[in-house]
Amino acid sequence: MISIDWELLHQEAKTIMARSYSPYSKFPVGVAALVTDGRIVTGTNVENASYGLGLCAECGLVSNLIASGGGRLVAAVCVDSNGAFLSPCGRCRQLLFEHGGNDLLFMTPDGPLPMSNLLPWAFGPEDLGITP
Repeated sequence: MISIDWELLHQEAKTIMARSYSPYSKFPVGVAALVTDGRIVTGTNVENASYGLGLCAECGLVSNLIASGGGRLVAAVCVDSNGAFLSPCGRCRQLLFEHGGNDLLFMTPDGPLPMSNLLPWAFGPEDLGITP
């Protein structure tokens, strides 16, 4: 079992949040996650003048995960500009589920919760006969 340093993940999420490109919404978001191999991957939101083309922080995190060697997500923290915990939107819950599954722990104001609580009865790779 891998040890989760929640404070380190929180700090990494706040650090990457400061690099957000959010000139339109003025709502920077940062996310950090622990990977099964002990690595920490991060992501931040990147907006676009064509609002619908913006990328959520979780999109950046998953891209970083894949670009840096892949693996499975174990634990994640998402924050706003004040460092307060944020809940991922439905799209981002699906992205995180794809790369962490039901057991991925996500920090909430009530403490860490498994992804199965945030995205119950999720549809994933196994439903298509694919082993992640």
